[in-house]
Amino acid sequence: MNETAAIVILITAPALDKGEEIARALVTEGIAACVSIIPRITSVYRWEGKVCEDEEVLLLVKSPKSLFPRIRDRVKSLHSYDIPEIIALPVIDGLPDYLEWLKNATNVPGERTVLP
Repeated sequence: MNETAAIVILITAPALDKGEEIARALVTEGIAACVSIIPRITSVYRWEGKVCEDEEVLLLVKSPKSLFPRIRDRVKSLHSYDIPEIIALPVIDGLPDYLEWLKNATNVPGERTVLP
């Protein structure tokens, strides 16, 4: 398998409307090629010494790795959590045509873009 320059970023949000706001901003601004929104997940986590359980939405963000700092900063500016989950996972392989589309559907500095 070949490691690519693509990543998938996991982001949780408190509600569908906040998830949609974040997703639209990332795609509209050209820093994510696609954001899939998975509604109604249950997260069990430790916060401030207590075990908590909440319903959230999960965003799966697909983007070139080089855009991660911009995505991280943008999500932090839009998010309502004090410490939002923003975790990047490497894409180790994928359909070459999809990976090319992913790169071309974003605004990577110094690379060709198909954005208007």
